[in-house]
Amino acid sequence: MTTYSGITRRKVQVQSNFERYAFLFMRLSGIALLILAVGHMMIQHVLNDVHSLTLQYVADQWASWGWKVYDMLLLFIALPHGINGLRNVLEDYVHGESAIKTLNTVMAIFLIVSLIGAGFAIASF
Repeated sequence: MTTYSGITRRKVQVQSNFERYAFLFMRLSGIALLILAVGHMMIQHVLNDVHSLTLQYVADQWASWGWKVYDMLLLFIALPHGINGLRNVLEDYVHGESAIKTLNTVMAIFLIVSLIGAGFAIASF
């Protein structure tokens, strides 16, 4: 600790850990989701007629690699963002260390399985 004219200053070293990166991910993915999700809503539900949204319409869109990339980005940002938010909420209400680890493991497995399944569905459509 050093003192300059009566003011005490100390260097704080922030540890690099999962919570810090999860916090940063939530902020950055939130900004990306504002662009992607609002763009998706505008394209699918405002610019196009809601009644024309059929399976054939989606198949025609996903014939283009650009739409596949857009929807994959939306999937790979939105799902982890939501799971991380759920993890934060559950950790406020669940206080047992083993219960938190179990919930985190179940949510991580769900996230991985969902991303692989949905990503494969979009890629192979």
